[in-house]
Amino acid sequence: MKNLAITLALLASATGMAQAAGDAAAGQAKSATCVACHGADGNSPADIYPKIAGQHPAYLKKQLLELKAAASGKTGRVAPVMGPMALPLSEQDMDDLAAYFSEQQRTPVAVPDDVVEQGRALYMGGDTSRSLAACIACHGPRGEGLAQAKYPNLTGQHPAYIKAQLEAFRSGTRDNDPNGMMRDVARKLTDEEIQVLAQYVVGLH
Repeated sequence: MKNLAITLALLASATGMAQAAGDAAAGQAKSATCVACHGADGNSPADIYPKIAGQHPAYLKKQLLELKAAASGKTGRVAPVMGPMALPLSEQDMDDLAAYFSEQQRTPVAVPDDVVEQGRALYMGGDTSRSLAACIACHGPRGEGLAQAKYPNLTGQHPAYIKAQLEAFRSGTRDNDPNGMMRDVARKLTDEEIQVLAQYVVGLH
C-alpha cells in the first residue's frame, strides 16, 4: 500500500511525460517475427502469450526495453522466449512496433457468472484487513490501465496469461513492477483469488 501511494504521488506531480512516437506502418512491416506468438494483429492465438493488440504504446516499449536489458545481462525483465526477440531491436523499432500493435483491436473475453461477485469486490475494493490495494486504483474502472504511468490495459487479455503473471509477481520471478507494487499485491492473494481476478479483469470494458 505504501509503495502504491508513493508511486501515485510521483505520477500526480509529473508533467509532460513522453509518449511513444512510432510509425504504425513501419511497425507493421517490422512485425513479421511477432506473428507466430502474438498473431498478425496482436491477438495471440495461444493463451500462454499475451494479447498486445490495443495495449498502451508506452507500456509495450517499457516491456521491450526491460526484456532487452535482461537479455543483455543487465537488470530488466527475464523471459527466455522474448528476451532474444527484443535484443536486436532499436528504440525506434520498439516505438514503431508499439505504435502498430496499440492501434489494433483486441478481441473481447466474457466473464463467467460465478466469478463476478468475488471478482468485483476484490477489483473495486481490495481488502483493507490485509492492506490489499484495489486493482481499480491503477487499472481503472474499465481495466484499461493508465497510459502515462505505463499501467497496462487488461481488458480482453487471456485469463491464463493474467493468472500466470500474478503468480510470477507473487513468487518474485517477475520483478519489473515499479516500486514492487504488483509483487506487494500478488503476495497477498490466494490461489483462488488469483483465478477469480484473472477471469474477472479481462471482461471489464
